[in-house]
Amino acid sequence: MSEPKSLGLVADATQAIDVEPLTRTVDWTAEEERKAKRKLDFIIMPILTLGFFCLQLDRGNMANAITDNFMEDVGIDQDQFNVGQQMLSLGIVLTEIPSNMILYRVGPGKWLTLQLFLFGIVSTFQSFQRGYGPFIATRFLLGITESGFIPGGLWTLSTWYTRSETAKRVMVFYFGNQIGQASAKLLAYGILHMRGVGGQPGWFWLFTLMGIFTIGGGFVFGFFLPDSFRNPRSTFLPSVSWFTERELHILQTRVLLDDPMKGKKKKSIGWDAFVRAYTNWRIWLHFLITLCNNGPQRAFDTYAPSLVTGFGFGSLVSNAMAAVGLFLQVPVSFAFSWVSDRFNRRGETVVLGLFCHLLGYIFNRIFTDINLRGVRYFGVVWTQTFGTFSHPLNIAWMSLTCDDSEQRALAMAGVIMNANIAGIYGAQIFRQDDRPLYRRGFTVAIVVLAVGLSLALVRWLSEHYRRRAKAKHLGASGNGQDSKGEEGIAPAELK
Repeated sequence: MSEPKSLGLVADATQAIDVEPLTRTVDWTAEEERKAKRKLDFIIMPILTLGFFCLQLDRGNMANAITDNFMEDVGIDQDQFNVGQQMLSLGIVLTEIPSNMILYRVGPGKWLTLQLFLFGIVSTFQSFQRGYGPFIATRFLLGITESGFIPGGLWTLSTWYTRSETAKRVMVFYFGNQIGQASAKLLAYGILHMRGVGGQPGWFWLFTLMGIFTIGGGFVFGFFLPDSFRNPRSTFLPSVSWFTERELHILQTRVLLDDPMKGKKKKSIGWDAFVRAYTNWRIWLHFLITLCNNGPQRAFDTYAPSLVTGFGFGSLVSNAMAAVGLFLQVPVSFAFSWVSDRFNRRGETVVLGLFCHLLGYIFNRIFTDINLRGVRYFGVVWTQTFGTFSHPLNIAWMSLTCDDSEQRALAMAGVIMNANIAGIYGAQIFRQDDRPLYRRGFTVAIVVLAVGLSLALVRWLSEHYRRRAKAKHLGASGNGQDSKGEEGIAPAELK
């Protein structure tokens, strides 16, 4: 390592790419890099996290609305409501990959900004829905406008950061989702008290105010989100660059040194990228883990306030009480993320998180036979605390499995698409003929999560033995302590 100042990583000029061949050289100090990365964090992370926060407000406020007689006011029953939730997920699934391909072509600055405006407008106009048809239509349209935002945000992170840094910031990005889940329920407690204002129900003001807030978030994206290294300017301020030329040089070069393929961005994603992404069995295991984890979680998040109401608490107070576990999950998920990143324990943290999630449904199923509302409420808090963060941990783990930005973009779209397929079946876990105890629903969730936990264990064991074999091979060749990282294995090899 006496020559790190000239690593000589040159882009292959024979490929159909839209970048020129460049030799990348480290010509900055560690302090310069820290300052540039800190500035990047202060610009990119708050904006993307705000967007996820807005999305979760608009997606999750329906769970709060049903505690305010939403179904009765609109004229639907619980099973029809579940179909509407399925339509939300179906809209996302059908347009997830096309949305991601548009983002890849036009850039995140324009596309993510447009998406916030679109689903903010749709969310606002949910206030005026009456009848089963309009309810189905608005849920489906909301799904279409939201599709691609999460994988788009994840892909954007992967373009600005190195692979190891991306894994950590995926969890920070998902804090927007977690805080949005918790805040939506707490805000609903106050907003739903507006029933009668202007002659409207409380849920009318819930959709209106949260939708307007999301539209405001669209302006934040438009004014402040830089598009890319090639276009480090926001959509609404195309003449203003948020970084100096020196900062851009440092930030871009360090990313290309970590993954030279990020400098080979094609004008569109080719068929070969689809083959690489969707024939990798390890990536498919991550898809299936998400499919198993997110179905029960989406169902529980929708009905948590109603479950608390069923314990004998007031309907509006139940929204605030249903926020407790969601706020607790933030420090817990941060702790899991820190262990995952600090000690490179990607698989172990996913497995443990899934086990704790599964344990929550076991608690809830057992507690249906215990007529103590405090005990039952504990089951709700436990499930909410451990229900969400296995998903972003799984995504971070999967991102280190990908070889290049195209494969990573499609894998991100695929895993989020599976998260929303999970929403389709998850919407039918808690049905009208099973309420108020939902014994069958909890049993189904237990079985599904047990399958997901088994798949995570298979994935972890495959990586464990792969690492051991690689370390033994490198050790035998005398390269076990080279510069590639832990146990002499490069990050890209830890798959």
